[in-house]
Amino acid sequence: MDAPQPHIEVRGLTMAYGSRVIQKDLDFTVNRGDIFVIMGGSGCGKSTLLKHMIGLYEPAAGEILYGGASFQRADDEERDRMRRGWGITYQGGGLFSAMTLAENVALPLQQYTPLDAATIGELVSYKLALVGLAGFEEYYPSEISGGMQKRAGLARAIALDPEILFFDEPSAGLDPISSRLLDELILHMRDALGATVVMVTHELASIFAIGNNSVFLDAETRTMLDYGDPQHLLTGSDHEVVRRFLSRSAGEGA
Repeated sequence: MDAPQPHIEVRGLTMAYGSRVIQKDLDFTVNRGDIFVIMGGSGCGKSTLLKHMIGLYEPAAGEILYGGASFQRADDEERDRMRRGWGITYQGGGLFSAMTLAENVALPLQQYTPLDAATIGELVSYKLALVGLAGFEEYYPSEISGGMQKRAGLARAIALDPEILFFDEPSAGLDPISSRLLDELILHMRDALGATVVMVTHELASIFAIGNNSVFLDAETRTMLDYGDPQHLLTGSDHEVVRRFLSRSAGEGA
């Protein structure tokens, strides 16, 4: 088996709002091809970490490396180049309500490629078909279900064939069947694109179904308590709070 190749490296990261520290001393590596889960109890800073990883927030200390290159030390041009290799989805799908699904998916292709309208149209239909939405090009977000909106958001996120896919609570608001189908779709997209996946979630079913690496953030100590395969952390973590989080009953709050 090939040795894991680091794709994202978080080094000495401290996140803060002014003088209020959210998390400190974060050190972990996301390897190429991982489905990496950011997990922990409510208010621990999971989504804040994701926003630092996609460059929306600047860290109070530390840095994040992509393929060995520091995002924090990069100039604006290099940061833009890095971002073009990322696909991002949001809790509610993040679609523009006044645009059709085809127009939503076409947007990054129009902005970042020299492709003509006909080629973009073909690619849009292909991306929508990949997520099971063939024939829904002219629908508006309000005309489809929540699960379909999330799939449309994924189609837009993969428009530029990204190396890294970021998800913020992808299963939020979905019923168990839709959630499981979305997990399967994320696995399929990872394999089809050869991508690395980073996702914030507290859903145990998703964590154990598709996650192979993870970090656990603790709100009380304001740092990471453990990191590794969730299956191993379930019984092998040295921290009771981590084991308790991963063994809680279905429906119990995170």
